[in-house]
Amino acid sequence: MKTKFILPIIALGLFAACSDDSSSANNNDPESSAVAEPESSAATEPESSAATAVTYKYYGAELTGVEQFKYGRFEARMKMVSFPGTVSSMFLNYDISWMRDTIPWNEIDIEVIGKSATKWQSNILTREGDPDIGDLTATEKLHEITDVTENFHLFAIIWTPDYVAWEVDSVEVRRVEKGIEKGTHADKDQVAFLTEEESLRFNLWASKTPSWTGKFTGEELADGPKVQWIDYVRVYTYDESSKTFALKWQDDFNGNALDDTHWTTGNWEMELTTHSPDNVVVEDGYCKLLMTREPAN
Repeated sequence: MKTKFILPIIALGLFAACSDDSSSANNNDPESSAVAEPESSAATEPESSAATAVTYKYYGAELTGVEQFKYGRFEARMKMVSFPGTVSSMFLNYDISWMRDTIPWNEIDIEVIGKSATKWQSNILTREGDPDIGDLTATEKLHEITDVTENFHLFAIIWTPDYVAWEVDSVEVRRVEKGIEKGTHADKDQVAFLTEEESLRFNLWASKTPSWTGKFTGEELADGPKVQWIDYVRVYTYDESSKTFALKWQDDFNGNALDDTHWTTGNWEMELTTHSPDNVVVEDGYCKLLMTREPAN
């Protein structure tokens, strides 16, 4: 039986706990086979054999939260995927940001990008609701970490009216305060601009931007699926008057199905992959997001 460890949160309210559309802005449009632990599309890619070339379709996964939050603390203990071209993530997102036009963009990211298994990226993405503005405002930053494909880490996003912070294994690694400005548009103070309710999401997909993630070929899937492992998720509410957090719920992914009071799955195209609901698997006390391939011809 898997053992859960509850790491204390001490005085969270009191202490200081990709750069464009072609990077982590991709997270926001509109996930199975069992995989033994612990291993850690519509797009096509040809692979050559001695006789004929085989073309594959690639499938990713998204675990999509059904609740909407404004502020809070969001934790997940995870082991991620990292090989060239991939994005393995946890993020908060205003669900209709992808519509653009007069809809504002609000997003807070944790992303492991395929160039390195020893780095992860924190980011805030915003855009005011102006159809004449194309680019997003981004404040991405890379952080060192031990190999995320071999080790579980506890990741956290902390979102308050005054700051956004990111933690790994209960240690704050970055904080962006209200009042820090970037750019010249109405969203230049990104923390102040995060005014929309957001859902908690996790996804695994392949990017078409090799300068950001490395070049995706899919060859790493020849031996079977790659898996983003989610051990548990905890969601905390935030009290603005006392500046404290309180645990709202925890999902340990017991049983063999998602808790539909918290989750649904994605089923849309995501750059070089397509999110498949079959690629979200709950078993043995884990939620597994799979990346897979199937012959297209």
